[in-house]
Amino acid sequence: MDIPLPLPLLIGGAEEDGNDGARESTRLPGRIEKMSRLQRSWAAAGCGAVAAPTFRGNRFRLPRRDGEEDVGGYNRTLVELTRRSVGERVLVAGGIGPAGQELEPFGDMSFEELVTAYAEQATALEEAGVDLFLLAEDMTMAEERAAMLAVRQASGKPVVVLARCDEEGRTASGTDVLAALIVMQGMGAAAFGLSCWEGEEALLEQLQRLTPYAAVPLAAVVSRAGAELQTLAEAGVKLFACGGDLSGEGVAALARGLERVDFSRFAPPEHDPDVIPCASEKEARFITPDVDVGETIECTPDLMEEILEAEETCPQGALKIAILEEDDVAIFAENQYVVRDALCLWSDVPELLEQALRVYQGRAFWDGTGDLEPEFLAEMSRKYGLVLL
Repeated sequence: MDIPLPLPLLIGGAEEDGNDGARESTRLPGRIEKMSRLQRSWAAAGCGAVAAPTFRGNRFRLPRRDGEEDVGGYNRTLVELTRRSVGERVLVAGGIGPAGQELEPFGDMSFEELVTAYAEQATALEEAGVDLFLLAEDMTMAEERAAMLAVRQASGKPVVVLARCDEEGRTASGTDVLAALIVMQGMGAAAFGLSCWEGEEALLEQLQRLTPYAAVPLAAVVSRAGAELQTLAEAGVKLFACGGDLSGEGVAALARGLERVDFSRFAPPEHDPDVIPCASEKEARFITPDVDVGETIECTPDLMEEILEAEETCPQGALKIAILEEDDVAIFAENQYVVRDALCLWSDVPELLEQALRVYQGRAFWDGTGDLEPEFLAEMSRKYGLVLL
């Protein structure tokens, strides 16, 4: 399903109403009616999509009752309440938010455990009949990747990814939003958007940084409906969210403002085929088709030191790490967070290459060497964003 654009996509607001007290909020008629009344006002004001307030609906954020979390029941209830409020003409987005867990090597949780937890929520949202998924603004890169993989296990519906940044374009976890765009659109996000702590001038500046590399529509969280809508549209923004006045009047003002913007005037940006975007967990990096990857680094107990030395002493701006056996995946996963340059992951064993791509919290490339089947590499590109040279 394609997302109709431009679309005033509502996020936040109802999250506090729907999650305050978590499970109890779905039981109290007063809170339910308050949430439903607000959602009805958004639909009546012309909102094209409303996010169900399920952002805390994963097993780590829900409080326990009798020693268990009812992830499925919680998410289905809030989606059903939202659908009842907005009707069938308005899209319902399933909101997915942070898990709040530290991953190895800084915490006790593996990346695969995080994917499993998000898959539990994504399955419940899919069964409840959401039209699309919305990844919240305050997620880390690892959480966004895990949620994207989880959603793709459960559904083929569109995923909109949001990030919140400062005036330098950094999220709270230190990721450059350009790196986040590169990774998430590579994994199949339908749209990628921003909000900014520093106001709309900084928001526009960061969106303009994304425009030359955006292969998907951009989204913006705006606090008011004014002349900036035209400027944001020129920067490639096609999805808009209310981040200020969340009343029906605020949404109606945004909808009226969008009606005055002629989106057909804005041609999509041209992309230089010789500039290929890659990314580590924190940084955006760019390579050319003839990139020099330097000497291959093998996964030894000294991998961290070898990565740091290669990035400091080698001018290529790209690394090549080989995954030759099962133990290499664990070594790579433990040390990949120090990678800053563009990364070529290599293996002659398909299963090992996929395992390494799965745990890498960036977007890697394949340098064209080796004997892996083209069909397999194409699948790795679709699933993990692997850049094929």
